[in-house]
Amino acid sequence: MRSSVARKGPGPQAARRLLAWYDVHARVLPWREVPGVMPDPYRVWLSEIMLQQTTVQAVKGYFERFLAKWPDVGALASAPLDDVLKAWAGLGYYARARNLHACAKEVAQHHGGRFPETEAALRGLPGIGPYTAAAIAAIAFGGRHAAVDGNVERVITRLHAIETPLPAAKADIRERAQALVPSARAGDFAQAMMDLGATICTPRAPDCGRCPFAACCEGRKSGIAETLPRKAPRKERPVRHGTAFWIERGDGAVLLRRRPERGLLGGMMEVPTTAWGAPPAKAEREAPLAAHWNALSGEVHHSFTHFDLVLIVWRARHVMDGALRDNGDYRWVMPEDLSSEALPTVMRKVVAHARGKAETPRRKRL
Repeated sequence: MRSSVARKGPGPQAARRLLAWYDVHARVLPWREVPGVMPDPYRVWLSEIMLQQTTVQAVKGYFERFLAKWPDVGALASAPLDDVLKAWAGLGYYARARNLHACAKEVAQHHGGRFPETEAALRGLPGIGPYTAAAIAAIAFGGRHAAVDGNVERVITRLHAIETPLPAAKADIRERAQALVPSARAGDFAQAMMDLGATICTPRAPDCGRCPFAACCEGRKSGIAETLPRKAPRKERPVRHGTAFWIERGDGAVLLRRRPERGLLGGMMEVPTTAWGAPPAKAEREAPLAAHWNALSGEVHHSFTHFDLVLIVWRARHVMDGALRDNGDYRWVMPEDLSSEALPTVMRKVVAHARGKAETPRRKRL
């Protein structure tokens, strides 16, 4: 395997070439100022939290809606958590929304409504890890920090021809990325690296002829750029199963339940389900109430980071109030109001499935 440790890296002229490229080709994004202008830290923070494990295209609309509702950190801190979760619904990784709200409250209550400027202080806030702290410190405050996301990892591994597979190569990548950051315009440099990875140094068919690093890119010189970064083989993700209970009251209202604050999809609303694990042998034991169940044809499939989920849906109609088996946080919601609930994507799939599938009677009233 090719070693990159002894290889001399690109000099300061590489950063100057990248910034010159960025001055011409910077993407226009709703949270970004023009090159050379320091942006609002609140907008930087909000966009960086939203962009975690999500695409720019998916985030644009959410960012603009959030900003219209909550134009500053104080407004967001004062908002009810349920409203934030509803506005976040569909973006995924819902712990980010809870941490977003907690961070806003922390900044408003303990930092006078101003984000701290140092990377170390930023890392002490809820939901802000090493990458996000570096990005905010660089972009919002001009700190000389390398913000290394997936795009930047790809650029650096190709620039230095680092063949060590990820994640083992991460420390080397961070060190080399940091060495490239100029003392001036560190924020523009961070955004330029992100743009370079997103538009030029792409995973497939990188446009090396237009790259400002072309002359010093070791991966290009060696003819291996497109094969980098190397990644260790992924383990096969387990599959979990469950049953969702679509329950309609006589007036058409649908029963929803709030998930526990801690854990996966914490605090979000759901169509009640069994526990997610092996295919449930006695799903009716975990149903919120006793009813005449009809199993819907087909399945609901959803992928989480660490496992795949397969749900079947049982439907019961014309049930009566007062028959719930436990004291869970339940709520009846009219069908026309479901779209405004804080339902995660997997539950929106369940809603669509329940509304669009025919019934196949399989269960008797218990």
